[in-house]
Amino acid sequence: MSERLFSRQVRRDVLEALTDSRAVALLGARQVGKSTLVAEIASNEHPARLISLDDDATAGAARADPTGFIADITGPVAIDEIQRAPQLLLAIKRRLDADQTRGQFLLTGSANILSLPTVTDALPGRVEYLTLWPLTQGELHDVRESFIDRLFDGHVPKLTGMPVGRRGLAPMLVTGGYPEAQGRTPRGRARFFSSYIASIIGRDLDDVANVRNVENIERLLSVIATRSGGLTSFHGVGADLGLDANTVRSHTKILEDLFLVRQLKPWHVNLGSRQIKSSKTYVVDSGLLGYLIGANEGRIAEEGTIAGTVLESFVAMELLRQADWTEHPVQLFHYRDKQQREVDVVLERHDGDVVGIEVKASATPKAEDFAGMRHLRDKLGDRFKSGVVLHTGADTLPFGDRLAAVPVAGLWS
Repeated sequence: MSERLFSRQVRRDVLEALTDSRAVALLGARQVGKSTLVAEIASNEHPARLISLDDDATAGAARADPTGFIADITGPVAIDEIQRAPQLLLAIKRRLDADQTRGQFLLTGSANILSLPTVTDALPGRVEYLTLWPLTQGELHDVRESFIDRLFDGHVPKLTGMPVGRRGLAPMLVTGGYPEAQGRTPRGRARFFSSYIASIIGRDLDDVANVRNVENIERLLSVIATRSGGLTSFHGVGADLGLDANTVRSHTKILEDLFLVRQLKPWHVNLGSRQIKSSKTYVVDSGLLGYLIGANEGRIAEEGTIAGTVLESFVAMELLRQADWTEHPVQLFHYRDKQQREVDVVLERHDGDVVGIEVKASATPKAEDFAGMRHLRDKLGDRFKSGVVLHTGADTLPFGDRLAAVPVAGLWS
């Protein structure tokens, strides 16, 4: 299935940013559709010359003479995979300082270019950064999700008659959101994910870090996958891999810079109880996660522990993607205290309003599933807007003041 068929929600934000800023950088992992989206924009709404640094000769020329390379550019330009020639960014900075015209550069990067040593201080205030993640379910179903905004408004999705159980969700979970994974057979997906990891480690790793033992990065990704959604313990992972905690911490940051994993920080607020201070780490795509841990459709349908890991990771990362286009800025955290009260995802607006999301692979939500969110609701008062348990059952069910159980499809329906 071609990725050109998918309408990307971030497109509107890219176009707005090009009218507001001198340069825009669209960052994200390989194979999420950055090049396709930028090519469409450069051919339609924002006409621009296209330059791909994935071409070795072009990248070599850019690295050899970045000033001359940029000097030869007239008019708007889209430069793909800018991390392959980070030397260009200082030349772009000089161009932007001399010319205040909006929309001059549309850049893409398959690594977080802000983390590159040569880039950190290169473009403050000159570039607007946006992220393109793998496809959301809304993008796959051609629906613009408003789940987060609705929960902050106190409106819980009312669904009835949804398919019951994990088996119906399993194909969606093992496919994930990478455009190239859509429509493939299980063997085809496995080939894609295998080559995908190899290409990122082999091609993009050198752009973000100098790693002496590349195998340790691959091993770490596999271990993180087995613990996706769990509390991050750099010491524990290090013990499993025979590495020290500082190495695990720095390598995890590298995987984040390559958009393969994402950490949710703990939500800190004084609720009168001691809180866990560890982050939670997720593999960013459920299809990639399933491949890494060997979770096929049958295992997700039949094994509750596997299903819980994959489903929580899926929901957390869907929320992360949707948060990019909410009406008001939203940050994602997790909550857990010493009394083992927890909320898988806490969403907080800048005004302090809060929404809680808990994920259960069961089709029968229970009152005790809401323990963490009841705690937040009772402590936060009016700041707490909604608490939802996403489950694999058929219907939306009320569970008290501002609390409800909602089928997983409520995320995008």
